[in-house]
Amino acid sequence: MLVDSHAHLELEDFDEDREQVIARAREAGVGRIVTVGINLADCRRAVALAEQFDEVYAAVGIHPHDVQEIGRDTYDQLGELARQEKVVAYGEIGLDFFRNYAPREMQIRRFGEQLDFAKSLDLPVIIHDRQAHKETIALLRGWKGRKRGIIHCFSGDYDLARQCLDLGFYISIPGTVTYPKAEEIRDVVKRVPLSVLLVETDSPFLAPQSHRGKRNEPAYVARAAEKIADLKGVSLAEVEQITTDNAREVFALH
Repeated sequence: MLVDSHAHLELEDFDEDREQVIARAREAGVGRIVTVGINLADCRRAVALAEQFDEVYAAVGIHPHDVQEIGRDTYDQLGELARQEKVVAYGEIGLDFFRNYAPREMQIRRFGEQLDFAKSLDLPVIIHDRQAHKETIALLRGWKGRKRGIIHCFSGDYDLARQCLDLGFYISIPGTVTYPKAEEIRDVVKRVPLSVLLVETDSPFLAPQSHRGKRNEPAYVARAAEKIADLKGVSLAEVEQITTDNAREVFALH
């Protein structure tokens, strides 16, 4: 079995064939999918999907692109959603200095707020870090949450990976590991232990090389697992088992 540790099944990209997408994932051996909210309305849809489909779990939080939407009662509403049985993490939260859809100072302030809120909920966090490595690490170093979490769609080098691991975080590998020019992430996969890796699709985004340019979906998480097995010189079965065990540990999946 594989776990897609990060997807966005709640987005409108899947409105026409969501049930078929989940069925294809099941047929491909994907036993669990974590669908991750990016704003309040999106989080509600993610939680509803988790309630509808046995293999789907949810995470709730406000993406750095959307932190300007956080209002007076946003955290109260997120707290209500987070108490639902199949919500397994808080996220995705973090910093994105590539798009800069929200001012950097606001992103940093809201990231700190959301880390504290996740601590109060006793949930692991799903971290978005795009071209903001230094600031992300600084905030995570100061965070006292008992449950750590995942650096989603890891995009740094081995030095950054080592810092994340030293802070107690898992690293999640997306289908980009299959891209011809993705040497940096392949180096990370080769050098860090399998015991700290998860796999993800980030679907509908970042389709693996075999489907590049098309919509991504959870069934394709196997492409990342296959590449990890190849890079580490181990069997696909071993990658499946260990990454699934890691996902069960961080998300407390049953």
